[in-house]
Amino acid sequence: MTLEQLNQWVSNRPTLADALGIELTALTDEYLEGRMPVDGRTHQPMGLLHGGASVALAETLGSVAAATKIDPTKQACVGLEINANHLKGVRDGYVLGRATALHVGRSTQVWEIRITHEETGALVCISRITMAVIDLPAAKPQQA
Repeated sequence: MTLEQLNQWVSNRPTLADALGIELTALTDEYLEGRMPVDGRTHQPMGLLHGGASVALAETLGSVAAATKIDPTKQACVGLEINANHLKGVRDGYVLGRATALHVGRSTQVWEIRITHEETGALVCISRITMAVIDLPAAKPQQA
């Protein structure tokens, strides 16, 4: 899929990514990048980027990146586990995430997502997601 098609897939209907303002910004064979605003949608009560918003960005990037490595007509990727270390607070601007594959196997994929502050480049969060690659049910033959 192209970057434009992936953005439509992620935010062309009501999704968490759409609600948080996540947009995909770059796709290569090695990584997927995206960004998310740090504003009222993504703040916690103290005015800092909510850790859950960082995890939502990480899971969005890791899940979409994993989907680019399979045949979506035959398989799907679903999250098995995600972890995140929140390293620096951010109050405004945008955070950028880059998902890079650590392992792309037949039945699992592991992705590292590094989230940085767009303005300063400071590392805000580092996350790792493990995805299960599952086979889609075979289509049932239609009866005449």
